[in-house]
Amino acid sequence: MDTLQHLLAGFGVALAPVNLLIAAAGALIGTVVGLLPGLGPINGVAILMPLAFAMGLPPEASLILLAAVYIGCEYGGRISSILLNVPGDAGAIMTALDGYPMARKGLGGVALSISAWSSFIGSLIATIGIVLFAPLLASWALSFGPAEYFALMCFAFACIAGLMGDAPMKAGLAAVIGLSLSCVGLDSNSGVYRFTGGDVHLSDGIQFVVVVIGVFSISEILLMLEQHHTSAGLITNTGRALFNLKEMAQTWWGTVRSSVVGFVVGVLPGAGATIASAMTYSMEKRLTDKEGTFGQGDIRGVAAPEAANNSAATGSFVPMLTLGVPGSGTTAVMVGALALYNITPGPALFTQQPTLVWGLIASLFIANLLLLFINIPMVGVFTKVLKLPNWALVPGILAVSAVGVYAVHATTFDLLLMTALGVAGWLLRKQGVPMAPLILGFVLGDMMEQNLRRALSITNGDAAILVESPISIGLWTAAATMVVLPPVLRFIKGRKAVAVATA
Repeated sequence: MDTLQHLLAGFGVALAPVNLLIAAAGALIGTVVGLLPGLGPINGVAILMPLAFAMGLPPEASLILLAAVYIGCEYGGRISSILLNVPGDAGAIMTALDGYPMARKGLGGVALSISAWSSFIGSLIATIGIVLFAPLLASWALSFGPAEYFALMCFAFACIAGLMGDAPMKAGLAAVIGLSLSCVGLDSNSGVYRFTGGDVHLSDGIQFVVVVIGVFSISEILLMLEQHHTSAGLITNTGRALFNLKEMAQTWWGTVRSSVVGFVVGVLPGAGATIASAMTYSMEKRLTDKEGTFGQGDIRGVAAPEAANNSAATGSFVPMLTLGVPGSGTTAVMVGALALYNITPGPALFTQQPTLVWGLIASLFIANLLLLFINIPMVGVFTKVLKLPNWALVPGILAVSAVGVYAVHATTFDLLLMTALGVAGWLLRKQGVPMAPLILGFVLGDMMEQNLRRALSITNGDAAILVESPISIGLWTAAATMVVLPPVLRFIKGRKAVAVATA
């Protein structure tokens, strides 16, 4: 009963006219920032944080603005992912696997609208989860140490097996390339430069923006030019902008399942939307893809990762509010925003600053609803991109990509590296090598290495720590199952096909 009273008081704060206007502005700004490749929620929140403080906004209004920008970016990241095959951030990588093929079939509007709906459901379920289970889940997240996180990363890599389809060697090669790219730069433990070739530009490693724009955006531009030259594979647009009830029913249970899984993963500090979207895409492919249509424009392959992506992003508020531990890079920036107001997040925050906490939680409900109302009517506007001729679309994509990469370090070296990675990605894609495992390997590689080193340093090199806790054992078992099960099922299916043919 106390929770309900606090939540109602929070809605009183969030529904104040000024805070409502701030939430709407943040949602719109977040959508625009999210659809620009390379910016993402961290940059959007980081840019607006000092501006909100300089404007003299009270702490609850400032947090409402930043939270609306955060989940708005998660919504917006899917737009370029679906229409141009250029993920706005790492969490939108999985959406491109089926979203872009849908756009090529003339169903870009349907993909955008179902992704907006799934994002709404995912974020809504996660916000309800915050209200009901925040303290319990925060204490559970504390049981995850470096060994458990390493096992979780391995499980995420095992989930890539669900993306491999009939070409496991090619997907494995892509994952290894991604892991190799993540090793470039300064070793944070020994201070030694690794695989830099003596070039000072690589001392900080290869930036995510450079890799994702290179292997997705530049390679896509080269493929578009090639297809235009051969008059093949051009995108069509049927004009239907919204999903229908049949498609909603087809994706409903997958959306709910993915929302729950995404929320649980999002509660774990540092796990993030990338792992959640990869896990749920693989899960839905195994559970529902009886026809083998995932990766070819299946609407279920759009709904599942989008629900998980937004659910995980919303779930990352749990450790930030209850433990003072950022659940993601974006919430780490928001912790900095609280520090500007001399507010320390943690267990005492719910009792010392109830207006702030419950106002923020209530604003998540409101911002999520506003984003649905903003994004669904805008689907027709977004799909206009598909009608642009290649001579106008290609330079536009290239210009946005170059600006996004140059903004990271303001150096032309990143532009050259982006181009080289783009050519390499183009050649790999022409050979049927998928790019999603490459990006996942790059994103998760550093976290995997750091957690392994921390775990081994605790025991002075004794690897037994990796399989000591029940959580680790459960994750290792699940990872082994994910690796072994697909070839076994393919073998059984093949035996049955042979038996039927023989009969």
